[in-house]
Amino acid sequence: METQQRLQGKKVAILLTDGFEQVEMTEPRKALQEAGATTHLIAPNGGEVKGWDETEWGDSFPVDLPLAAADPNQYDALLLPGGVLNPDKLRTEPKAVQFVKHFFESQKPVAAICHAPIMLIEAGVVNGRKLTSYPSIKTDLINAGANWVDEEVVTDQGLVTSRKPDDIPAFNRKMIEEIREGKHKGQHA
Repeated sequence: METQQRLQGKKVAILLTDGFEQVEMTEPRKALQEAGATTHLIAPNGGEVKGWDETEWGDSFPVDLPLAAADPNQYDALLLPGGVLNPDKLRTEPKAVQFVKHFFESQKPVAAICHAPIMLIEAGVVNGRKLTSYPSIKTDLINAGANWVDEEVVTDQGLVTSRKPDDIPAFNRKMIEEIREGKHKGQHA
């Protein structure tokens, strides 16, 4: 595989809570691990998080670290899976919002798919950025100052966004590329 070990030594935080779109975590996580990265599931509460599988509850996954114990300085990049419930719950958690903001302040790559860019609005990091998302949050992103486009995957200075599960292969390729490149001077809070 072409991505094999390209991310050796990189640590990626995956911030999520109950109701994340399962395939938007499992497929990117698998791609990251196959590329040699270490991934940690981080959630507001420890224990387990439950995925959402298209129209019903999916599987449960063990949380590697509760959010209170997670230090964003220990990670090279951040993955934000979508799902409707997941970012809507996370945006009300001040620690989760600050965790996201840290990656922008530190110029580290962030990958957000589907409804996850709601977290970027909450963190105040979309103004002037080119990105995409699930169409239902397009207006929210535009109102927050984003340049929203309807494309499979959009990269803007270390920020990678995609619209939906169908976009995952392109999303994974760009996410791995941005993480491999490391910090991006244009990434900002």
